[in-house]
Amino acid sequence: QVQLVDSGGGLVQAGDSLRLSCASSRRLFNDYAVAWFRHGPGKDREFVAAISRSGGVMLYADSVKGRFTISRDKDKMTVYLQMNNLQPDDTAMYSCAGVRTILTAQPNRDPSSYNSWGQGTQVTVSS
Repeated sequence: QVQLVDSGGGLVQAGDSLRLSCASSRRLFNDYAVAWFRHGPGKDREFVAAISRSGGVMLYADSVKGRFTISRDKDKMTVYLQMNNLQPDDTAMYSCAGVRTILTAQPNRDPSSYNSWGQGTQVTVSS
């Protein structure tokens, strides 16, 4: 397992953008599939997006498709979640999660598949 540090949250207005980062100090992180989950007030934890180890496959929740983009920079050992046109319903604690996979493995939406978690970063969107 690797230690993940997520950051980039904040308080924004509806329509604004934020970019979240999930970083590790270990190059082993580049062998990981990574996902973002969120836990909003009064809601269950929700899958947001995931990216494969290679960076070639991305998955999105229907609620964020077209607004959020997940990407990774292997030189910086960081996965990003670019969030555009944020809405109040996006208000949540966002956490990244990772699991080491084989090169051809597909990322998935199940949080129990991931064994390394960041501490979370709060995103609050006002109307």
